[in-house]
Amino acid sequence: MNSQDMWTNVDQYFLDHLFPEETIMEEVLEVNKEAGLPSIDVSPTQGKLLHLLVKMKGAKNILEIGTLGGYSSIWMAKALPEGGKLTTLEFNPKHAEIAAANMKKAGVEEKIEIIVGPALNTLPTLKMNVPFDFIFIDADKNNNPPYVNEVLKRSQSGTTLIIDNVVRSGDILESQSEDSSIQGIREMFEMLKNDSRMDSTAFQTVGSKGYDGFVLAIVK
Repeated sequence: MNSQDMWTNVDQYFLDHLFPEETIMEEVLEVNKEAGLPSIDVSPTQGKLLHLLVKMKGAKNILEIGTLGGYSSIWMAKALPEGGKLTTLEFNPKHAEIAAANMKKAGVEEKIEIIVGPALNTLPTLKMNVPFDFIFIDADKNNNPPYVNEVLKRSQSGTTLIIDNVVRSGDILESQSEDSSIQGIREMFEMLKNDSRMDSTAFQTVGSKGYDGFVLAIVK
C-alpha cells in the first residue's frame, strides 16, 4: 500500500468512528462533485477541525476567503452560537450559487452572507466597526500576502487566523519555483516572519487530500 492509500484509509477510519451522523456534509461534497466544482474542499477531518476551533475560540464573527461550494463554510457556521455570523467571499458566481443552495440544505443559510467578486475588491468594502474573531483563508495562494494584510485591518487582539494549503507537497521549499502560488505562499511566510502583529506556527498534514498543511496565527 502506497503512502497516499494509507493516508486515505486512515482518514476513512476516523470518519467511520468519529463522524457517524454527518450525512449532510457528505451530501454537500456529492453536490459539489456533480456540479463539476474542483475537488479542492478541505477534507472532512479538516472541516471538523475548523468546526472545533471555532467552538474553542467561542467565535461569533467569522470571515472566510474562498467559498467554493460552501463545505468549509457550513462546518464553521454549524459551530456558531445564536446570533453568530459568517461572511464568505467567493470570486465565481456559479460556485456562490451552489454554495448558497448547500447552506440552505444544511440549515445554516441565515448565519452566512456570501459576497461575490474578487476578494481584494470586496475585502475593503467590509465594515470595520465589528472586527472578525476567526478568519479562514483558502483562496488563490498567489494573493495570500495581500489577503493577510487586509484581514489584519479587520481583526482585533486574539483574532484567530487559519491559512490553508501552505505546504503543497513540499513545493514551498522551491525558492526558484515559477508557480505563482508557491511564490505567494513563500512571500506570506516572509511576512509572518517579520510581522510583529501576529504569533504564528504551521503544521504539516497528511490524509485524503495528500500532503499539505495549515498556518495558525493569533493576532497580538
